[in-house]
Amino acid sequence: MRVYRLERKQTINVPIEKAWSFFSTPENLDLLTPDDMKFEIVTERPIPTMYEGQILDYKVAPILNIPMKWRSKITEVKEERFFIDEQVSGPYKLWRHRHRFDEKDGKTEMTDIVEYALPFSIIGTISHFLFVKKRLQQIFNYRYQKVEALFN
Repeated sequence: MRVYRLERKQTINVPIEKAWSFFSTPENLDLLTPDDMKFEIVTERPIPTMYEGQILDYKVAPILNIPMKWRSKITEVKEERFFIDEQVSGPYKLWRHRHRFDEKDGKTEMTDIVEYALPFSIIGTISHFLFVKKRLQQIFNYRYQKVEALFN
């Protein structure tokens, strides 16, 4: 299985407590996802602040407008430092997203580290080359811009 990695850093002009409060609220994921993904949280609301073991269900159309279900689990949480979500079921063979928060002079440096693998062996490798990598970059570019607009 070939594992790919995407890493992004962004500094936002808010204290770590405020950044943590926003990003550890699952319902805010709606604000950070491009509209063309047709992202919808299907977990019953209200959704509590993230905790280890929490299961979140979504509908999403990440590629070619094909709708699919995605279930993730919050596997690790360290208050105001990081949390990790992992795909339980969905479009990837592996999806592990670490959200890290570091305080820097009253601001917050956020780091996203995503490790992912695609199903279907060689077809997955070709798909990654043709469109998956570019699509993930677009999604995280959108997220970067939304976070800039919200906090900077």
